[in-house]
Amino acid sequence: MAKQPFNLDDAFLFESMLGEEERLIMESAREYAQASLEPRALEGNQDEVFHSEIPQEMGEMGLLGITCAEEYGGAGASATAYGVVARELERVDSAYRSFASVQSSLVMYPIETFGTEEQKQRFLPKLATAEMIGCFGLTEPDHGSDPGSMVTTALKADGGWVLNGAKMWITNSPVADVAVVWAKAKETRDDPGVIRGFLVEKGMEGFSAPKTHNKMSLRASITGEIVLEDCFVPEANVFPEIRGLKGPFMCLNSARYGIAWGAVGAAEDCFQRARQYVMERKQFGHALGSMQLVQTKLANMLTDITQMQLLAWRLGNLKDGGRLHPWMVSLAKRANVGKALEIARIARDMMGGNGITGEYRVIHHMVNLESVNTYEGTYDIHGLILGRELTGIQAFTPLGNDLPSGDGAATAPPQVAKEVGSN
Repeated sequence: MAKQPFNLDDAFLFESMLGEEERLIMESAREYAQASLEPRALEGNQDEVFHSEIPQEMGEMGLLGITCAEEYGGAGASATAYGVVARELERVDSAYRSFASVQSSLVMYPIETFGTEEQKQRFLPKLATAEMIGCFGLTEPDHGSDPGSMVTTALKADGGWVLNGAKMWITNSPVADVAVVWAKAKETRDDPGVIRGFLVEKGMEGFSAPKTHNKMSLRASITGEIVLEDCFVPEANVFPEIRGLKGPFMCLNSARYGIAWGAVGAAEDCFQRARQYVMERKQFGHALGSMQLVQTKLANMLTDITQMQLLAWRLGNLKDGGRLHPWMVSLAKRANVGKALEIARIARDMMGGNGITGEYRVIHHMVNLESVNTYEGTYDIHGLILGRELTGIQAFTPLGNDLPSGDGAATAPPQVAKEVGSN
């Protein structure tokens, strides 16, 4: 039997298990990311700029709303196809995957899943081409992991609702044409309210989205706030049926799925750059790669990456087969992002002083992954989600299961927790 060549990019050959369409989409995304995004990544990070042409390029490539039905402008592709695209985008910069994740998982997905036919026809084709850009408003200044305690309200009015409140750490908001905003809908001022989804459009009176400045991470991603001051939203822009936290949680699980795939790409790039560096860099008259400790670090990194690849691939399998549970997404998001961050840190260390320069790019991945580890639920929050599944006891608050029933995070399903950021 012929010896199987060793594939540094795919040690266990998981790509061979992809379907033909998935491989074609992956190759197309890889070519675009490496040829077009990579040359702009360093500038984007250093100058804190997201090139305005990138959304349109992604739209033309069919990389937005890839799982969305073709009749609404999507590709109607598999969840695995969405995953391999996330991997290729984050191999260059987490910020580019973040944009695509928000547009696809947090904006297009809820409109397709919860929206009226009129809403689907009106918004989805333009979002797929990036003629419109979207954002997702759940996290509030004082309510990150506990979205059920949100204070943003929507008060019933003639023909619609009046929204008041603020959302924080919102990817895309300063450039968004439409925001999917979750608020406590109240029929009267004394009504405790129930969480519903609203499509708030640019230009609506009382809607503003100031930019967040001085980020040290995800600098090529546009982040801001959503501020609602007596903002009237017509009934036609309200999701008609979905109530409570189920809606935003379903969106978050879709985004977390993409994150689990994206982290693989960031880890792969750090590994490849570190390996190339130690093969070329000489110390004490020998290549760093000849040293036992360095070789062991490389072996450990590849082992972790291979596990990440197989976990992401299996996650896609389960999602496409309709067998995915929220706790599986929590496990994968937690495991893959945690490993990716560790790999980035080790790669930075292996490069010594050069590892902190932008040209070598691993510090770029490392600081981005600090944010990725936070948004859509921190490592520890997802540990609590898994802990609830393992024990049947929620531990989001000291009182645990003694809390009264309600719509808050403490009594919500285990997929509840969401930390800083909406992407």
